[in-house]
Amino acid sequence: MSKPRLEGKIALITGAVSGIGEEAVRLFVENGAFVVAADVQDDLGHQVVASIGSHRATYRHCDVRDEKEVEETVNFTLEKYGKLDILFSNAGIIGPLTGILELDIQGFDNTMATNVRGVAATIKHAARAWWRKTFAVPSYAQPALHLLWVEPHRMHTQFRSMH
Repeated sequence: MSKPRLEGKIALITGAVSGIGEEAVRLFVENGAFVVAADVQDDLGHQVVASIGSHRATYRHCDVRDEKEVEETVNFTLEKYGKLDILFSNAGIIGPLTGILELDIQGFDNTMATNVRGVAATIKHAARAWWRKTFAVPSYAQPALHLLWVEPHRMHTQFRSMH
């Protein structure tokens, strides 16, 4: 029997307790990874981790709109497991669905803070853990990551798609 594909890998998944994020946590654990499941839905987060019934998943509260919480979550992962191999920056919201004439600017700002700034903060703090290491970035996140690189010649990192 072959070794699970993610055996011994450490993953941080944001938006981890419902939908795609929850399924990702389950799939990563099934494939041998240790996972920090980060989200703002604390009760649901603890339920998801308990339902997995494994020592391989840990819930951590993290609001990706708050860069300090993101940094603390990455640091928590490093302290608990000693490394971070995989980031799945999945946290996201739909936000208000209105026309431009009725646009709720506060709702728009919240959506952008979650879906754009949250991804940037998560990548920023995970990248610090990956300095001079190889890591996997989902292909749909690679364009955002490349936009964030200010000094690519200083980052000796090999990107490879998870697909």
